[in-house]
Amino acid sequence: MKELSVFDIIGPIMIGPSSSHTAGALKIARVARMLTQTRIVKVHFKLYGSFAKTYRGHGTDRALLAGILGFDTGDYRVRDSFDLATAAGIEYAFEEMDGETEYHPNTVTIIVTEENGNVCTLRGASIGGGEIEIHELNGCEVTFSGKNNAILLRQKDRPGVLAALMRVLGDYQVNIVNMNAYCEDRGLTGFTVVEFDGTLSAEAIAEISGQPNVLSATFIKVK
Repeated sequence: MKELSVFDIIGPIMIGPSSSHTAGALKIARVARMLTQTRIVKVHFKLYGSFAKTYRGHGTDRALLAGILGFDTGDYRVRDSFDLATAAGIEYAFEEMDGETEYHPNTVTIIVTEENGNVCTLRGASIGGGEIEIHELNGCEVTFSGKNNAILLRQKDRPGVLAALMRVLGDYQVNIVNMNAYCEDRGLTGFTVVEFDGTLSAEAIAEISGQPNVLSATFIKVK
């Protein structure tokens, strides 16, 4: 028998009519925001499946912008995210993607442009009850459940990078739940996603960022 948590029964605390179309959408966009280093100036949302068909009525568009602004699912400012994004100088657009795909029905691709010119692309799905999955980062297929806090490492594809990461996480007594490594460009760069219990201090993140061949280390806080 499957055990049910309180979350399974009552769902997430949220603004909006649907945990999948609002709370989940917001969380995906908030992860995209966490991956940026400078101010966001432009964001393009590509909507697939039921997201594309119902995003206006279910408030998915407002939720996605709220996530880009860094709001939580229960933040009443979600309702005003259009105006707040405009006030923040963020140019935004929503594109309904036609045709069949193998993607989950509630899928969005988010293309974020920062003021320093950097462009980050993320594809994620809202899988129900406010839960999300991240499936792609900058064209690289990844697996990130979104259920646990995580650190996203972008590194040069060199020996010893993951060993150094494990050493630092061990020094800070981080309990790893799941870890996956992916090649972005074989022999050149790659991503590593480490999900863990608890949180990660600024000191730990700084130490990881300072390791040889590490290009960036981002703490993704979902709890």
